[in-house]
Amino acid sequence: MGNDGSDAVVEDGEGPARPVKLSAFSISATAVTNREFGEFVRATRYVTDAEAAVSSFVFYLQVPEAMRKSARQVATGLPWWMPVENASWQRPEGPGSHIHERPDHPVVHVSWNDALAYCEWFGTRLPTEAEWECAARGGLETKRFAWGDELMRDGAPRCNVWRGEFPNAPAEGWQPGPVTVASNEPNGFGLYNVCGNVWEWCADWFTPAYHTQTAQQDPLQLHPTDRRSMRGGSFLCHDSYCNRYRVAARSSNTSHSSSGNLGFRVAA
Repeated sequence: MGNDGSDAVVEDGEGPARPVKLSAFSISATAVTNREFGEFVRATRYVTDAEAAVSSFVFYLQVPEAMRKSARQVATGLPWWMPVENASWQRPEGPGSHIHERPDHPVVHVSWNDALAYCEWFGTRLPTEAEWECAARGGLETKRFAWGDELMRDGAPRCNVWRGEFPNAPAEGWQPGPVTVASNEPNGFGLYNVCGNVWEWCADWFTPAYHTQTAQQDPLQLHPTDRRSMRGGSFLCHDSYCNRYRVAARSSNTSHSSSGNLGFRVAA
């Protein structure tokens, strides 16, 4: 796992590339859906971190223009993120939006804490970074993506990542936002959308020293930092800004953070 190539984001600690050994595990073919998360909420009356905070981050082009003009900007250096009041997993773009017609879309606006709560209810857990990367590779070694090294096929990306000029000019016919969890072709292990669509939480604490600090057998970063690991990239990834939709790429966020491009899948 890992990446020593020229496309590696060095500050994220994508390398050094190394062999690891994993015990047998299962992982879901798709990210957890709105329907599945809704079953959990109905059974437990769980309140997500975004709902408790009464706000979550939404990409600005997913929000009506009138709302954009009145929104406060608090994401320093990331002007395309808007804190939207009452945006949550049920209302992904805030008031006026709902998941009724999106039962098979990935649940978003879920924090690491929310994902863990779902796993505990469902009898599963979050995958480790090593498990996630092994599964995402689909049996291919040293490849950039879940299907090989080339992003494009017939002039279009093979996954749901940004199309057009980021962040202000989406390509004609493409709208920024998640697609259904089983969209696009699966990888060699039958996993969908491990590249793009939504970021996925992992069990590990995040550190750029991950590859040098964790064990070769079943690596897992247990030493607390201030952030948790995420994998896979999202519909907002683009080479001009963030090429972290490759299978070796890594990122992180705080345990309570949520946004409209952040979900998870489960393991056991």
